[in-house]
Amino acid sequence: MKKILLSAAVLVTGVAAHAQEGTFGFGEGDVLLEGSLRANTEDDKGLTLKTSEFNFSPKAGYFVTDKFAVGLGLNIGTEKQENYSSTNANRFTEKGSNVGFEIFGRYYIADMNRFQPYAELGIGLNTYSSERTFVVNDVTTTVELPKTNAFGVNATSGFNYFVTPKIAINFALSDLIGFNTVKSKAEGAEPVNNFHANINSFNNFFDTATFGLTFKL
Repeated sequence: MKKILLSAAVLVTGVAAHAQEGTFGFGEGDVLLEGSLRANTEDDKGLTLKTSEFNFSPKAGYFVTDKFAVGLGLNIGTEKQENYSSTNANRFTEKGSNVGFEIFGRYYIADMNRFQPYAELGIGLNTYSSERTFVVNDVTTTVELPKTNAFGVNATSGFNYFVTPKIAINFALSDLIGFNTVKSKAEGAEPVNNFHANINSFNNFFDTATFGLTFKL
């Protein structure tokens, strides 16, 4: 009798564990919420130039099948450059901000329980505006610089690692392959087009990756 009860307990434990494992990943009708933060400060004392930037990129997607989701992402960021040269004429402070949005499609390549690799294609628009403040003869002047608009189509690869059935850590290699065009609103400016294939991203993962959190609803 004890052997039967022990066997039944092991069986129930195994089924429960299997059911718990099966809750990882996504299914048709699920909603994905994701966001990443990036902050960076660089001080090049040799050139007396200090740069700092902050970027927040939230996105939301809906699973039309178990493996494919479509959604919308936002991109909000700020940037600041300070030139603290000993020469007064070379000193300036430049502040900028960017706002953009993206439509994306994400395909999950394989279901590996907690580990969910994916490929993503996004189409986005972004606007960057900035102003520069400088001092000449002890007079402070602020000049608004021409705005820049950008359009891009970019491919991303990454994976979600589920720490709970509803929360995952996201690792992404951004802009592996893409086409971008940038157009300044300055008079006479011509658009600048760029096609890139960053195959070296896999060799320098932590230099190119973005990290964030993913929530399943």
